Amino acid sequence: MYKFKILVVDDEVQYQEVINMILQSEGYETKVANSGEEALEILEKEKFQLVLTDLKMNGMDGVHLLEEIKNNYVDTYVMLITGFGTIKNAVEAMKKGAFGYFIKGNNPGELLREIEKIKVECESVEKVEKVNDKFLLDTKNYNFRKIIKIAQKAASADVNVLITGESGTGKEVMARFIYENSKRKNEKFVAVNCQSLSSSLLESELFGHEKGSFTGATNRRIGRFEEAHGATLFLDEVGEIDLNTQVKLLRVLENRTIEKIGSNKPIDVDFRLICATNKDIREAIENKEFREDLFYRINTISIHLPSLKERKEDLPMLINFFLKKSSAKYNKKIVKVEGDVMNYLLNYEYKGNIRELKNILDRLVVLSDNGIIRKELVSTNVLDNKEDECSNFLKLEDIKPLKEIKQEAEANYIKKVLDRFNGNITKSAEYLEISRRQLFNKIVEYNVKEDL
Repeated sequence: MYKFKILVVDDEVQYQEVINMILQSEGYETKVANSGEEALEILEKEKFQLVLTDLKMNGMDGVHLLEEIKNNYVDTYVMLITGFGTIKNAVEAMKKGAFGYFIKGNNPGELLREIEKIKVECESVEKVEKVNDKFLLDTKNYNFRKIIKIAQKAASADVNVLITGESGTGKEVMARFIYENSKRKNEKFVAVNCQSLSSSLLESELFGHEKGSFTGATNRRIGRFEEAHGATLFLDEVGEIDLNTQVKLLRVLENRTIEKIGSNKPIDVDFRLICATNKDIREAIENKEFREDLFYRINTISIHLPSLKERKEDLPMLINFFLKKSSAKYNKKIVKVEGDVMNYLLNYEYKGNIRELKNILDRLVVLSDNGIIRKELVSTNVLDNKEDECSNFLKLEDIKPLKEIKQEAEANYIKKVLDRFNGNITKSAEYLEISRRQLFNKIVEYNVKEDL
């Protein structure tokens, strides 16, 4: 089932609650924010397909929030809620990228129809993304080809699979590959990110709850275990589950029954389990952070995905793939990549693996001029000869603590990036791959602001 999430932003709590209730009654997953600033904090941690925001708010207004979202979350749609007196402002906001607007007091059916249009668009994009993602499993690497064959064999049997590997290696892509080659491929693929939820929320997400079972449980909710009955359940970042919830998960896997929160009625469940983690589970077991008996339950078949540095021969086709994808996404045709840039891309150590490669190419495409990705777009301290960098450090007359040297280097680099983007914190933070708040804190810490 496609997961469509909406963030409702309004400083009028009553109206916010009304809109939220209407959306939830239609089956949408929602979250609320009381200000534009709070909305940005939520977006830093969680992905939403749609932000539905009031136009006039104290502090950051809807237009400013729209601009921030379009600068930082290009795949997120924005709709504005406005009164009759500010329709003109809403129309102007549409020129800046808003999908549309809804007038307060109008029939909510109008709003729901517009949201349905966005949902249909998002679903079609996701289908294309799924087709594209399969490309990530194409490989010239001998060891990775062996892993793909193991995954195909695991898919045919209804056994639990644990996928391990560094962050950004494509664990969810592999999980979907196993699902799409399994006997349950015509049923749902139910995905849960265990890291993004607190222990209490994760338990409610997995088991579901009865109405009134705890504060805020205003409706009966079907949990992911029940939703995945007859289908496939994917638990991403399973290593982050707390010990109490691990015990309950183990019991479900042993008995194949669940009980909703607030109920003692057992419900039979039949699902195929695929788990993923970037943690060293054996080390977590030694540290008493993960149950050994649960590990053996989820680890019938183990698949370890290689890092990008272990499949360097795949870099040329991955770079070409993501360049084309970014070009289409940002509507910027790339006709040339300068030799120094390509050399950097082929030799760079991608600690964030495929995810980092994709982000770098997104930035290079966005910053390209006249279809050319030039050397100047890549930070000079990355392209410079490493021996020269070492010799420059050795020539320093004053010996300083290593921590101080690192701080100076970071401060100088932040200055360069801010200069390149004329002091624009949003664009600079995006380039540096940190949040706006993190960048602002560093500006204050290093007194960079005084030099702008």
